Amino acid sequence: MLPAFNYARPESLKEVFRELKTTNAYVHAGGSDLLGCLHDKIFPAEKVVSLNALHDLKNIKKTDDGWLKVGALVSISTLATEPDIIDRYPVLAEAAAEVASPQLRNQGTLGGNLCQKPRCWYYRGEFDCIRKGGSTCYAVNGQNQFHCIHGGSACYIVHPSDVAPALVALDAVVQISGAQGERTLPVADLHVPPADNPLRETYLEPGEVITAVNIPAPAAGLRSSYRKVGARQSWDFAVAGLALALVIDQDRVTKVRIVLSGAAPIPWRSRDAEAVLKGQRLTAETAAQAAEASVAKAKTLEHNAYKISMFKGLIQEQLLKQKG
Repeated sequence: MLPAFNYARPESLKEVFRELKTTNAYVHAGGSDLLGCLHDKIFPAEKVVSLNALHDLKNIKKTDDGWLKVGALVSISTLATEPDIIDRYPVLAEAAAEVASPQLRNQGTLGGNLCQKPRCWYYRGEFDCIRKGGSTCYAVNGQNQFHCIHGGSACYIVHPSDVAPALVALDAVVQISGAQGERTLPVADLHVPPADNPLRETYLEPGEVITAVNIPAPAAGLRSSYRKVGARQSWDFAVAGLALALVIDQDRVTKVRIVLSGAAPIPWRSRDAEAVLKGQRLTAETAAQAAEASVAKAKTLEHNAYKISMFKGLIQEQLLKQKG
């Protein structure tokens, strides 16, 4: 049963910021994650502030310089089926199509997907883990087969979003609004590593909301894809995933982004793997070298070492797919 809370449905951002001044006030977009957290008593909420009357946040617009501005309330199903996204940014459309089930893709939003809470069973369960203000990450010595191999420190969650790695691969930028004004932040810098603060998921300040994501015009010759492996074919979060974006010019890789999902507490950009490929021909040999580099610094837990071979296989597969 959901706990009691006040509900507000403001019709302007100014009203949203006023409503969010309440202690323990939370933004409501699609609500599939928020309401689940409240139901499971992961955190208390005195007020839920809905954004659904802000219709401007549901639009997709192409700017004069070729960028795509995607409102924060655009549904995940729209991201997966919008022809312009499928044509220009396949990695984003493919990532969105991998999110949960059709029903949840219809309900879920772009902004909500970027800001969702971890799915770690210790965090979601009745454990006073470090992310809830305790002193212990129970995954370190517990059941950790789905936990991170990169970026673990105080907390060993994996970031649950499929869409976020795709946006990092595209060098996308989030547009953020609050009572103090607007600012922008690369999606690559939106999420908080546990080493910086294990109690936070994003660098949004209290009272701030994501209003849009701005995606640069695709470079000539951009090739991109998203590949996800889950424990089951649908409904599950990534055990291992890869967002890939690269540009090949005159048989050489001139730009590349390799971003892993299911690997780290944040979308994990593998700069070591990218460095292997930059300026090189894309061959079976360089693909294998990039795959090795992507996991060379990984630190596995007792039950998740199988992810190493998974990521290596994903990276080689997707790179050679783009070669053709």
